[in-house]
Amino acid sequence: MAHHGRVGRDEDAGSALEAAIRELLATRAAAATICPSEAARKVALERGSAEEDAWRSLMEPARMAARRLVDRGEVEVLQRGRVVDPSTAMGPVRIRRAR
Repeated sequence: MAHHGRVGRDEDAGSALEAAIRELLATRAAAATICPSEAARKVALERGSAEEDAWRSLMEPARMAARRLVDRGEVEVLQRGRVVDPSTAMGPVRIRRAR
């Protein structure tokens, strides 16, 4: 039973993170990038989490949300300024609107 609740929250978090990525990019210059942590922090704050580092648990879901947006052609994931495959990228990445 707890599993169902967890899945629901994860799916909600995924949708919220996708929306946060879109919203953050919409407020930036066309070529600007964001870090997945910005989306994670935004969603944690919107959910009213009292824990200062609650966003950290949303980092992998944020990267997964970015991967889904890449699959839909909405964004690109970069590493060291180069577009990379988000499913194989290791380490820090940035997200920008697809070109």
